[in-house]
Amino acid sequence: MARVPRLLEREDCVLIVVDVQPGFFAASEQASAKTTDVVARIAWLVRVAAALEVPIVVTEEQPDRNGPTVGVVGEALPPGTRVFIKPVFGLADVPEIVEAVETTGRQTAVLIGAETDVCVAHSALGLLDRGFRVAVVADATYSPESMHDHGLRRIVEAGGVIVHAKGVYYEWLRTVDAATAFRSAHPDLEEPPGFSL
Repeated sequence: MARVPRLLEREDCVLIVVDVQPGFFAASEQASAKTTDVVARIAWLVRVAAALEVPIVVTEEQPDRNGPTVGVVGEALPPGTRVFIKPVFGLADVPEIVEAVETTGRQTAVLIGAETDVCVAHSALGLLDRGFRVAVVADATYSPESMHDHGLRRIVEAGGVIVHAKGVYYEWLRTVDAATAFRSAHPDLEEPPGFSL
């Protein structure tokens, strides 16, 4: 049995942006502040991935009902990034999305988006069933109230790992020299939303 590295290897990762659409974010004032932070972290992580040339796969569920990918996230995507329509909850049940993930040649799927207990969880479990290593970014995924934690628990029980956006950043860069060089090259990414580097 091959050893699975405990840290995320940037060269083996694909970032999957699951359904970051207005229809999946609660409208209450309390939820609004939380979702604004989550969406900002998603956009920041997308920009970090793009700068590090980590492939990105994007899904949307019923964009006619839930809206397109939120603007700040859409603007962070590299030009030409394809957005896949996902007619089921788990992206691993859509052959063209699975093909897009497999075509990257990467075996570690890093998931961000909404909703943690449904589309993110179903996608994570489906990718695990297909032999991918799955890492879900806890502070860059969202479900209302306790459903977020429920989704994360379900993913862990199935064999996924839970990470933090800051952890992903440092695991992708790995060394002090690489982090210093990245900050110099990308000063606009030095101040992530909700935590400091």
